[in-house]
Amino acid sequence: MTYTDIIYTARDGVATITINRPESLNALRTTTVQELIEAFRRADEDPTIGVAVLTGAGDRAFCVGADQKELVSRLDARGWRAVAQQLRDLFATMRGIGIPIIAAVNGWCIGGGHELHCFADITIADEGARFGQVGAKVGGAPIYLTRLLPKIVGEKKAREIMMLCEQYTAQEALQMGLINRIAPSGTLDDAVEKMCQDLLGKSPTVLRVLKTAIGAENVLGDDVIPMIVESLASFFGSDEQREATTAFAEKREPNYNKFRRA
Repeated sequence: MTYTDIIYTARDGVATITINRPESLNALRTTTVQELIEAFRRADEDPTIGVAVLTGAGDRAFCVGADQKELVSRLDARGWRAVAQQLRDLFATMRGIGIPIIAAVNGWCIGGGHELHCFADITIADEGARFGQVGAKVGGAPIYLTRLLPKIVGEKKAREIMMLCEQYTAQEALQMGLINRIAPSGTLDDAVEKMCQDLLGKSPTVLRVLKTAIGAENVLGDDVIPMIVESLASFFGSDEQREATTAFAEKREPNYNKFRRA
């Protein structure tokens, strides 16, 4: 199978899925998301694979979320609905496959990249990694974290992360329970390899059942998310959303004053 945006390798029971767009800090476009879905399903269907590792190419970023140039700045209502469905399919696939997923985070883990690591089963981060959401600032919306993130860090902290769009060090992320472990600089690959071997030494049947049981709750919010998607449809392509994407492109703070309710 040929990929353009990711690299897929399988060796000794481990499938490594690398987002391979380092020139854009591994930002996501529709092709990237679709290839990630296919890669996770491929790993799950391979009887020789017991663990999947998700990472990003280069040392600058794990993933900085949706590509502002190729995706976010061009979205309209119809495009938003399509992207929301595609992201739901990706996150549902990550939750639904029977093998553990380790997110190996080096550098920036922001926006949709932050969502990706949250939907992984375990996150190991380089000590220099940085985490955060940016949707409310740059014209996006992390709707699929609204159920999951409060379960990980608590409701108050989840509101802070999504609403304030601040960035957190690996140590801060560890302290709040957002990640599992920190690897000293230059040792991330070794730490991930050790955890892979630890997991491969466990019963695959038990791991599959545990993952299914832990993920049984519908954190994707299928009861309310379709309504939220529709409520945001008019936002994408609006003057308010374009102010966000334009400000990002111009490297300035967005001015939302004229969009506030009277």
